Amino acid sequence: MKGRMDTDLGSILIDADVISTYAGSVAVECFGIVGMAAVNMKDGLVKLLRKDSLMHGINVELNDNKISLDFHVIVSYGVSISAVAENLISNVKYKVEEFTGMEIEKINIYVEGVRAID
Repeated sequence: MKGRMDTDLGSILIDADVISTYAGSVAVECFGIVGMAAVNMKDGLVKLLRKDSLMHGINVELNDNKISLDFHVIVSYGVSISAVAENLISNVKYKVEEFTGMEIEKINIYVEGVRAID
């Protein structure tokens, strides 16, 4: 699935993998986010993803050039989850909209785990 923008000079197509990779890099920069999570539905296990596979913790849907994002994250121990979520939503919304030129319709955040930071 690709986002499409038509300009005077032609069309621009943005793949969902590009959006998820960029959104993942923005997310891990946010305060309180340890990393993205991969959930094994069969076993119910949650695994912290490495920096080079951030896009696997994000689901991207494109409908009428509007983006819907689902983040599966692991947060730091001792931080306010609501404050981390608000920070994540505002940063991702601003940066992804600027990057793609498309509107973010919704952002869902699934906290899959909590980790202590050394």
